[in-house]
Amino acid sequence: MPGAIAILILLLVLPVVVCMSFAAVAAVLGHLLYKDGEVRNADSELLDLNV
Repeated sequence: MPGAIAILILLLVLPVVVCMSFAAVAAVLGHLLYKDGEVRNADSELLDLNV
């Protein structure tokens, strides 16, 4: 019986953990790509138009 309860807990918790980890990876990747874009286009006049 304890094994069945452990499996049920894993089935309920694992999808949440996976989704949150992918959200964290997406946030880090977005931040890194944003900073890379700022560095590559440092002298562009289009940066003044960003709000």
